[in-house]
Parts: sequence; C-alpha cells; structure tokens
Amino acid sequence: MDYKNDNLRELLEYISPAALDYQTWLGIGMALKDSGYDVSVWDSWSALDAARYHKGECVKKWRSFTGSDHPVTAGTIVKLAIEGGYQPQKQSSVPYGAALDWDSYIGEDYVVTSAEQTLATPVQMPDVWDPAAQITKYLETIFEPDDFVGYVTECWKNSDGKYLPTAGSYTRTAGQLLAELRKYNGDFASVFGTPNPECGAWIRFNPIDGKGAKNENVTEYRYALVESDQISIEQQNGILHDLQLPIAALVYSGGKSLHAIVHIDAGDYDEYRKRVEFLYTVCDKNGLKVDRQNRNPSRLSRMPGVERKGQKQCLLETNIGFASYTEWRDYIDSITDDLPDFESMADAWEHMPDLAPPLIEGVLRQGHKMLIAGPSKAGKSYALIEMSIAIAEGRPWLGWQCAKGQVLYVNLELDRASCLHRFRDVYGALNLPPAHLGSIDIWNLRGVTEPMDKLAPKLIRRAKKGNYIAVIIDPIYKVITGDENSADQMAHFCNQFDKVCTQLGCAVIYCHHHSKGAQGGKRSMDRASGSGVFARDPDALIDMTELELTEDILKQQKNQAACSICENALKQYAPDVLADAPPDDLFSRNALLKLCCDHLPKDGYDTLLIKLQVSDRYTESMTAWRLEGTLREFPKFQPKNLWFRYPVHEEDVVGVLKDLQTDAQRTPYQRGAKRGHDTQKKQAKAEQADKSAELLNVFDLVNVNGKVTVQDIAEFLGVTDKTVRRRLEKCEGLSVSQNVVRKV
Repeated sequence: MDYKNDNLRELLEYISPAALDYQTWLGIGMALKDSGYDVSVWDSWSALDAARYHKGECVKKWRSFTGSDHPVTAGTIVKLAIEGGYQPQKQSSVPYGAALDWDSYIGEDYVVTSAEQTLATPVQMPDVWDPAAQITKYLETIFEPDDFVGYVTECWKNSDGKYLPTAGSYTRTAGQLLAELRKYNGDFASVFGTPNPECGAWIRFNPIDGKGAKNENVTEYRYALVESDQISIEQQNGILHDLQLPIAALVYSGGKSLHAIVHIDAGDYDEYRKRVEFLYTVCDKNGLKVDRQNRNPSRLSRMPGVERKGQKQCLLETNIGFASYTEWRDYIDSITDDLPDFESMADAWEHMPDLAPPLIEGVLRQGHKMLIAGPSKAGKSYALIEMSIAIAEGRPWLGWQCAKGQVLYVNLELDRASCLHRFRDVYGALNLPPAHLGSIDIWNLRGVTEPMDKLAPKLIRRAKKGNYIAVIIDPIYKVITGDENSADQMAHFCNQFDKVCTQLGCAVIYCHHHSKGAQGGKRSMDRASGSGVFARDPDALIDMTELELTEDILKQQKNQAACSICENALKQYAPDVLADAPPDDLFSRNALLKLCCDHLPKDGYDTLLIKLQVSDRYTESMTAWRLEGTLREFPKFQPKNLWFRYPVHEEDVVGVLKDLQTDAQRTPYQRGAKRGHDTQKKQAKAEQADKSAELLNVFDLVNVNGKVTVQDIAEFLGVTDKTVRRRLEKCEGLSVSQNVVRKV
C-alpha cells in the first residue's frame, strides 16, 4: 500500500501521543520522515500531548533520524491507527439496504444532512444560572447512584501558557456527590472545589472504579463524546438534532463547541471502539467534523455549572434523539437506504424504458430469474449444462433460441473432474463443435460451499468483470439458508438471487427438486419442494415431470434404432442390396436383420448383433419428460415433451409422447393399477437412494478436519444419534464403526 497516498496525517488523528511511551513516540517521527513528510506534521501532532510537549524538541530529534538498515516505516503508524479505531477503506460486500457490520466500508450513504443543508439552530441558554441545579441534573442523567465519578476542578499552566487539567478526583460516587450538594445547600465549591475561572472544570462521562481515571479504570462503556469546533455553535446544534443522535446530555463548553454525551452502550472496549468509530464517521459525513482525540472512554468533557473566561459551561438539554445506540443505528440504516424514489406514471408514459432482451426466447429475459424443478433422475444438471452450452454458442436450448454471451456455471454437487467430463460429453452427444469454450466459466465449489447469503457477496465480487449474461447455480439445496418450508426464510434466501441479478446485471438460473411423494393433483408451480416462495419468486419456472412409457412406444423406439443400425451396416457391406430393398422393409427390424444375415460377412454380422444388444439396453434406459412453465414476462407455452437420451435431452418433434400421461395427471387408482407392487419397490429403492445421497452430502459438509462422527451428522440434520445410526445401516457408501463414520 502507498501509505503516502493513504494520508498519514489522517491516520495520526487515531493515535493519541499522550497514550504512547517515549520509544513509540520517536518511532512515529521516524516513520513520518521515512515516508517523506515534513517535521511540522510530527510537531503539530506531538503538541496534542501538552503535558510532555516541549517546543523545538521534535526538530532536534528529527535531525538525528539519519536512516537505518531497518527503518521504522509507515506501517507502524497504520498499525497504531488501526488499534485506535481506524478502518482501511474497502469496498463493502454488504448489499444495499442491509445494516453494515463492523468490517464494512461506510460509503456515500449514511448522509442525512450537512452543514450547508441543516437549519442553524440557536442554543437555548438557561434563564436562571444555578450551578448546583446544572451539575445535579447532569449527574442524575448520566450516572447511577453507586457509579464512581471522575472530575477535575484544578488546572495548571504549561510553558506555553495553556491551562491543562490535573488528575482530579475519582473516589466518590454520584450518590455521594448529590448527597453533599443537598447537605451544603447547593454550594458547588463546598462539594467540588473552586474552579479556576480561566480554565473551567471537567468531568468524565463514563463510570470508573474509584481507583484511577484511565481507560483501564472505566467500568462501563456507556457514552462517547461528540465534539466539533470547525463550524458555528448553531450549525453544530442543528446537525446534532438532524442526526437524532441518542444524546444523554448536551453541554455548551463555554467556548467554540457543544459537547454531546452520546449513548454507546457497548459490552466491552472492542465493541465501544467500533461503535464510536461508526458514530464519528457518520458525523463526519454529515458535516460535523468530530475531534477524534475524544474517542477514549475515560475522556474528560466540560462540566456544566461552572464559568470559563466569562462564559458559562451549561447543560442545554438531556435525553434528546433516540433512546439508545441500537435504535439510532437502525434509524440511520433505514433512512439512508438506496431504495429508488417514487415516480409518476404520467412522466414515464411517453418515455417507456426498453424491456430487457430475451435470454431464452419466449421464456426468460436477461437479468431475470428462472427455476427448473423436477424429480431425481430427470437429468436437471445435464439440462443446465445444455443451457450453458446453448448460451455460449448462441444456439437453441430444448427448442428455444438463446442469446449468445458469457455464462458462469456454479457447480455445487459434482467433483471437478466429473463436471468437466460432463461438459465434454454433452458437446459430443450434441455433435456440436466447441467453438466458444471461452464463453463458459465453471466455479467448482463441492466441499467448500457456504449458505447462499454468505456465498452471494463472494460470487458477485468474483463475477464483476466477467460480463456474464447468465449465472447458473446447480443445485440450490446445497446452499439453502434456513428451513425450506419457512416462507420468510425462503424469501430471504431467494433475495440473494435478486442481489446477484441486480449487481451483475445477469440472469440467474437455478434448479430444485420436487417434494417427496406423488405429484398428482398439483399444478406445475406447486411441485417444487418447500415453501411456495420457490414457485412465486422466479420470473420463469420450468417444471419437469416424467412420462410413463408404454411397451408399444419402447418397442417402436427399439425398432427405429435397430433399423438405423442395420441400414448403416448394409451401406458398408451391401449397398446394392439396400438400394433394391422394398420401402416397407426399411422400417422393419426383422426384415432388415434378415437382409443383414444374408449379405453381411460373419464378423460384420456378429458386430451388428452386439450393436443391437447395446442399442436395446440404451433404449430401455431412456426416459421421457414433459416440460410445463409458469412465466411472468411471456405467454404460457404449450407443454414440451422430451426424450432424455443420456447425456442430453431431445425435443419430441414427431409427437410420439404427446398422448402419454405424467404422474401428476393420473389418478391415484390409475397410478396404483399401472405400477403395482414392482413400481412401489422401485420407488422405495429410489427414495433410499435419495436418503443415501443426502447422508453422503451431509458427510461432505461436516467433514472439516477429516473425521466425522455420528453426533456431527445428527447435529447437522437436527435428529437423534439413534436415527442417524438407523439410516446409516441402509446407506450405500457409508459405514459406522465405534461412532466414526467413513466412506466405503
């Protein structure tokens, strides 16, 4: 980092010279000289420690800094500044509209007012000067009766003629001070001593332990001091009120500033430091340049009820603005959101914005969201890989033309090798030359993924420069945040996709599984597992349901495949025989097989028979699917019927599948009669496979240090150890021995 450009003068505001030992103070000077600064910077900063500052000392020491093989550098200043509350500016990963955490950079938001915009508000001085009443109200407002209070009414003059406070008193409680004020009939001097009218008096706003008055003596981190003397008193007053700071006491210092004692309510010093830094930064952004030397919790503030150079240090107001730091923070977060303003339809009527161009023609626009839902074994991942290729190559996907552009495929489920091989296999099955492989990026996250609310900012940061028109996330069960049956939690989860769409300007496509059990009687939009938010949130929902293939259709498909294989064999070995064959024979497996038997050499015919066996098995493994859609931006499309011929889907353009029913269309009686006992066994086997896959996924998620126990899995799933053991007994791929779970 170029610390010169980072402005070490600003960083020095976070370092109190009075808090440093002599060697560290010298190190600051060495670092400034090493970084090219003038001695005046060190001298001006050192003067803030009036008790130890001696005019001319910095110049004398500066001349002795002649260089070293191991010089003290600007890093020393940065380190001390960070310890004092400085936070290096960085781009926030927190989405707009959300409350920032302590590590987030506070950008141009959080601006409520400014010195130029605010209404200058005159301060209301008390009509009657009553010092006892002033300090009494201050003590009652700021302290509990048993809090020890630190205050200073004596001062001394340094060599420059400046009055400075002594250590003061810190051994009496607020209750004792109030009792003595009553005892002495409000005689201020009898209780606190007689202040020097040239310098006034001071009081510490946080309670201490009665043993000292340093930071380590502070017992509770209740308040911070906000003070600025760079604008008029009236402007200070206006900004403090406009910001609605949680001010417990507002005191006029008798000089150029107001002292606002602001609620911080921190649990420890680290939280205090962070909250004060946020408070000061917000004040700075709103035109109230805060004196950052006041950030320490044991800081002295001006005591009300005394006079200073003919001016009264007086308590102006108590308990103004919000009641607590938390309430004020919520207010600041909400009032400085980045939500758009209202707009009039009359203004937009003649100047309509252009609609986002389609990403998938007739289905999805660029910058929108799409969910693909379906049961296990529907080939959803392959469908998404096909979509990735279609976008990269600018070709149709399942019959719909896709826009051409960069695409990011977020792989959450497959190991890297399997994922890459799948892309290559799909290119091969589509018989498509990989002309635009550079348009496909893959993010392999199996075993290292996080919930979506944590993943989204990282995805956005990495993808900012990718110019992606689509981000495909496969599958979402790996990154679900919360209970998928909870509407509010799933709304929060789906909002993460909005953030990706908005900040990257791309479409987000993701897939999810159907709920368990039969889908009969359900609309396509209601079949996805979990809350109905899944169905209603995306701009396009594509649902896949399986078609029950009849024996006649399977026989027909086997016949077509066999005829194609036989024709190819005859073209190779006996083209004249094929040319003279009757047209009807070209559509008959048996007829073509007889021609092959009669005219192919033995080795050619034996190879043909092997190919036919492989083809029959391949055909028997094919599945058929119906796509239905719920679209927000386009008219509803007619259902599409597909073959899934591993590893790709093919649209049924002939219409073989159009009359078949899906599981969702059949009545329970039809489903039971059709499938019978064998189907139930098949379903049970599939469900067990799903359960095994779930356990394997959980095993990978909790396998952090190389050892997984039954208790680890039980805690993740929210079930008992006994339940996990029962599931492991039936799980293919995992075994348990002496409470340790291993892959087999």
